Amino acid sequence: MSVEQVKRSKSTGLVYDDVYLKHLTGPGHPECPERLKAIMKRLEASGLLKRLVRIAPSVEPMEWIKTVHSAGYVKHVEKSCLSGQGYVDTMDSPACEESYDVALKAVSGVLSAVDAVMAGKVRNVFCAIRPPGHHALPEKAMGFCLFNNVAVAARYIQKKHKLKKILIVDWDVHHGNGTHDVFYDDPTVMYFSVHQYPHYPGSGIAAQTGSGAGKGTTINVPLAMGSCDKELEDSFKVSLFPAARKFKPDFVLISAGFDAHVADPLAGLGVTAKGFGRLTGMVMKIASESGENRIVSMLEGGYGLSGLADSVEEHVSQMMKYE
Repeated sequence: MSVEQVKRSKSTGLVYDDVYLKHLTGPGHPECPERLKAIMKRLEASGLLKRLVRIAPSVEPMEWIKTVHSAGYVKHVEKSCLSGQGYVDTMDSPACEESYDVALKAVSGVLSAVDAVMAGKVRNVFCAIRPPGHHALPEKAMGFCLFNNVAVAARYIQKKHKLKKILIVDWDVHHGNGTHDVFYDDPTVMYFSVHQYPHYPGSGIAAQTGSGAGKGTTINVPLAMGSCDKELEDSFKVSLFPAARKFKPDFVLISAGFDAHVADPLAGLGVTAKGFGRLTGMVMKIASESGENRIVSMLEGGYGLSGLADSVEEHVSQMMKYE
């Protein structure tokens, strides 16, 4: 065990700010502020909240957003939000006038989480943020996502904290096409996605494994409708573990979408809250082997409020108890 490890806190952090409730998507929209309200209510009721180290979104994010998105696109998001038109690029990425500032704070939250882990203030962090990010492309908003939070976090770890190898584990029910595209030819970032297929956005077939120098560092595991805990856990054992152990990541990021939950209204998988807990434990194992337990998890999807709250409780509980 290194001196760094001895000094590092074993606590789990939480990024949350009421500003994340100000991103309004319209009546009846599934990606709504009530998602975060349900999560925070459950964390408090379960007794977990008082044990978490609160982390404020304090990092200025603009410089780092531009490592993934062009300056022109960032300006486009700002103008689209402030215009009052109600969306960015397409109707599947709704936005209000405050959405640009909220999206900046979402990125700030994950970067602040990274800083807290790197400083040893916490061992790992769950970021209860919105809007989500894994569908956002460098030049286009998609699927409720404006900026790609996890992609920016990966670049931040590399450029600010000088760690070389980043593993992104994405268990959202939808393929994270934005993250996939950003790192498709990059050998320094391994992207693993297990997702329902065929399903939105229509990408993520197993044959897509990266290109050029990045060949082999993209791993897609498409699952048929009706797949449950066992299928996801098997995908980790068969596809993720061997690749991650060979890759030896310095830091692990989780795109934690909980819409694979059996009761989620937007998909057709059958994962249980306990299943998400087991997946979390498996990722913790990977991080303990090569990444000195460094993990930042960030909310992506999950639209059935009860199932979302159940799943986040299991996820955070596992992050807190793993040794």
